[in-house]
Amino acid sequence: MAKAARRRTKSDETLAARVAAAGDGGRPGVTDTADAAAFLADLASAASEEKCRALAKAAGGELAGFLSGVLEGSPWLRGVLTADPALTERILFCDPDGHLSDLSATLREAVREAGSRSEVMRLLRRYKGEAAALVALADLGGIWPVDRVIAAMTEIADTAVSASVDWLLATAAERGNLTLADPGRPSHECGYIVLAMGKYGAGELNFSSDIDLIVVFDPARSKVADPDEVEALFVKITRDLVKLMQEYTEDGYVFRTDLRLRPDPGATPVAIPLDAALEYYESMGQNWERAALIKARPCAGDIAAGEAFLHEIAPFIWRKYMDFAALADVHAMKRQIHVHKGHGTLAVRGHNIKLGRGGIREIEFFVQTQQLVVGGRHPELRTRQTLDALDLLAEGGWIEEQTRDELAAAYRFLRRIEHRLQIVADQQTQTLPDAADELARFATFSGFETEEAFSEALLDELRTVQRHYAQLFEDAPSLSTEAGSLVFTGDDDDPETLETLSRMGFNDPKQVAAAVRGWHFGRVPATRSTRAKERLTELTPALLTALGETANPDGAFLSFDRFVAQLPAGVQLFSLLKSNPQLLGLLAEILGTAPRLADLLGRRPRVIAAVLEPDFFDALPDRENLEHHLDETLGEATGYEDALDRARIFGQEQAFLIGVRILSGTVAATDAGVAFARLACVLVDRLQALAAEELARTHGRVKGGTVAVVAMGKLGGGEMTASSDLDLILLYDYRGEEPESDGRRPLAASQYYIRLTQRLVAALSAPTGEGQLYEVDMRLRPSGHAGPLAVHIDGFASYQAEEAWTWEHMALTRSRVVSGPDKLARRIEKEIGKVLTRKRDPEKLRADIVDMRERIHKEKGSNDPWEIKVVRGGLIDVEFIAQYLQLAHAAKHPEILSQNTATALAAARRAGVIDQGDAETVEQACRLYNAVTQVLRLCLTGPFDPTAVPRGLSSLLCRAADVPDLRNLEALLVDTQTDVRAVFDRMLGT
Repeated sequence: MAKAARRRTKSDETLAARVAAAGDGGRPGVTDTADAAAFLADLASAASEEKCRALAKAAGGELAGFLSGVLEGSPWLRGVLTADPALTERILFCDPDGHLSDLSATLREAVREAGSRSEVMRLLRRYKGEAAALVALADLGGIWPVDRVIAAMTEIADTAVSASVDWLLATAAERGNLTLADPGRPSHECGYIVLAMGKYGAGELNFSSDIDLIVVFDPARSKVADPDEVEALFVKITRDLVKLMQEYTEDGYVFRTDLRLRPDPGATPVAIPLDAALEYYESMGQNWERAALIKARPCAGDIAAGEAFLHEIAPFIWRKYMDFAALADVHAMKRQIHVHKGHGTLAVRGHNIKLGRGGIREIEFFVQTQQLVVGGRHPELRTRQTLDALDLLAEGGWIEEQTRDELAAAYRFLRRIEHRLQIVADQQTQTLPDAADELARFATFSGFETEEAFSEALLDELRTVQRHYAQLFEDAPSLSTEAGSLVFTGDDDDPETLETLSRMGFNDPKQVAAAVRGWHFGRVPATRSTRAKERLTELTPALLTALGETANPDGAFLSFDRFVAQLPAGVQLFSLLKSNPQLLGLLAEILGTAPRLADLLGRRPRVIAAVLEPDFFDALPDRENLEHHLDETLGEATGYEDALDRARIFGQEQAFLIGVRILSGTVAATDAGVAFARLACVLVDRLQALAAEELARTHGRVKGGTVAVVAMGKLGGGEMTASSDLDLILLYDYRGEEPESDGRRPLAASQYYIRLTQRLVAALSAPTGEGQLYEVDMRLRPSGHAGPLAVHIDGFASYQAEEAWTWEHMALTRSRVVSGPDKLARRIEKEIGKVLTRKRDPEKLRADIVDMRERIHKEKGSNDPWEIKVVRGGLIDVEFIAQYLQLAHAAKHPEILSQNTATALAAARRAGVIDQGDAETVEQACRLYNAVTQVLRLCLTGPFDPTAVPRGLSSLLCRAADVPDLRNLEALLVDTQTDVRAVFDRMLGT
């Protein structure tokens, strides 16, 4: 870039003359005089060899002290100045302002004429090298104040970026990819917009700063050869721009370039269509993006289009009203950076003067926050530059003049120290040395006589900044928990937040952090509105705390993530959860403890609204209430398939609400079993009617025919759990000889009712778009698999009286009619009563039951006490005892007949057909087994492992069993099973 040195400079205007005249205050000092002398001698020798006489003279004369401090303190400058004495001489004996302008003009001309990418890269890097050395010497020599230094660095970036964009556009035009409005000015009306962000946008670049860019293009303004390839073209130009800026070559690099401030960077291309960017900011933009866009500035490409774009998104940036949640979001951006040593406290050694307490970022956020809060109503505050904004805030009375003066002085001091840190090795750092000798050397390089003097001056400024910053945010809502800080702004993981999430119990904190950032980016409908994001900001710490305390924090979080993804809007729910900690805790418990409920909640988020009803926890709905609401739901159906879907939704939601009551402890296990069974009965009854109507459309009806559904097993006994299937029998009756149905495709009655059974089973169990209601088991019908699906009442009565096995009569003790006309129901109950109350051979009865028990144990038995159903002394033994007592004694004591095991046992005790001690044992066992089983079936989809039980599930189990801990519960199960087995053996023999 030697061409730039042609400008004539008066001797007293040169950088060297101004350095010499300025004195030694604030300039780099010397720590090791021997080293410094050697470095200076090397420079003088190189100057003599290259015949740079002015440089050689200055190094041995009036600039010796200044150059000694520079060469010793900055290895980077030492290498640059010694390797190229001609460059050093040009810089020292030029007018720095004029020389920078000449360098920039020369670069633009040279790049415009460049014929290859490699040539452009070389020109850019050599320009940056000489310009950076010029800025560094002007800064270190004290002839450019901080304001001029940051403006000069911004000018260098503007020159490099705009020259590169022009060259890339011109090259694309030469290849026929687009047509330029003015080939002499490639960027003019090209529709390709490069926005400078952050310090670059504000004109405040530090010495070794990255440049933050957002690239937007307007397809309507761009004259691209193939409109379908417009995005691909501008994405390629953007990638090429980044390569020109930051690819490292033998000449170094120009600027590291960051494109991550663009809308939703994880999901968008590096160049974004203008309409997409506008839509994003209008619908999904976040508060931290508002703060970032305060400093946005078109720096290259179509400047006019860039200004128009910023004008259009101004309402997003400058809202008329900002609440404390928005303020907290901005505060969170600052707190995100307290992640390394020295960030969280005031310090000198190892302190980060940009990101740490009292640092540059706190001054910037002090300004930006107030701009965000009041800039919507006061346009005069809309300025990009920090120092200008401080002046305007003071002029408007928003801050005291003393505050303005103190923060401005601190800003300039800290920026000066920041530049010193970066000039040492041309590295992007703001962290002070940690070692004592290195810090002392840096203090000298920064113009202080001692480390103590430097530390005192720095701490004074840090305290000043921290005081003002803390006062601004003293009323802001907390965004942390007892476990630590939580910050989810920006696009990168905050290390302290990851540590906090780990302490809260999350095994995959990165996944959690990414998902929360996704919420803030508005990637789901529930979080796209500004108000929803603000409410979510306030809720997040409490939400994550609640989820972290569940049985499975990661699973609970993923369930909540799925739940949020299904919500059409989130403001109401987020506000409700924020104001109702009990509901938040219950929701977290559902998500972390009960996978069945969590899955349903993810598919049916609206069901949570029912929990908010004032009387939700008062009482379970009775059958009449359930029938009324199901009839309303089915009445809105548009057809049979729609009715099935609506029935599934109703059943799933009602089962969810029963499960929530179990989790909350407001419903006992016995009541829950009855509630699940009541719901199933209502669904069976209504779906049987629907199936009959649908069958009649094709096959008509059987004249004089009636049908009933008989429930067996858990449904018959009113002992269902969240995962119970339905054991059903369908019985029918008709008058006279077997008739045919009267439809257009008539069927014999027996075949007709088989078809009806098939339709009922499908209505209950077939998966539709809304899932499945129940598994249905018809194997308890007469003759099991070998018998017809539907049985005439006479055939049923005959079979039970003459052919049924003892185990079938045992199953019959739990049978009841759940759907059908009263007359048929009474006849069925009468026939069942006959079978159950007949006299039996006690020995044969006992032998058959024991044989049946042994068969089950051989096929499914277990010694695991948590296999509550099949373990010896478990639930099957309790049920078999109750069934034995009924079959053995109902002939004399019909009052002991009951479909419910607990009720039957109590009746047997009252009738005196069981020893009082044995009765107490099996009744207590029945209550315990049902309580524990309800929780396990609600919360697990697989086997229970007591060695890895989550704390939430452990707590639920212990509450259900009324024991202090899981160890006591397992001991209670073992003791109870031992006692029940003893009763079984005494009563039935082995």
